[in-house]
Amino acid sequence: MQKRLVLTLTLVFLVFGVVAPIFAQEAAAKSVANEIGKWSIITAGFALAIAAAFGALGQSRGLAAAAEATARNPSASKDIQFLFILGLVLIESLVIYVLLIALILFFLKPFGG
Repeated sequence: MQKRLVLTLTLVFLVFGVVAPIFAQEAAAKSVANEIGKWSIITAGFALAIAAAFGALGQSRGLAAAAEATARNPSASKDIQFLFILGLVLIESLVIYVLLIALILFFLKPFGG
């Protein structure tokens, strides 16, 4: 009787020993997914800040160059204005693309979490 009890308890502990790591794996996977989610939000924030900063720098340099070109040749101001606005649109579109990617990382969390 005692041998049977010891065998049963050993079997129960063995089963729990095999099943317990499965639950630990699930908790670890959730932890890794949360970490990836946190880092994706931080990365999106930095990418948006860098894109906005360099986009603003590019726009200011373009404005300065357009103003100087218009001052040098006032008769070509319509052409310069068109090229300046086209350049601003292209610079701003890059910042909007980064904003779109940042919003995807903020709300959809494609890497888990």
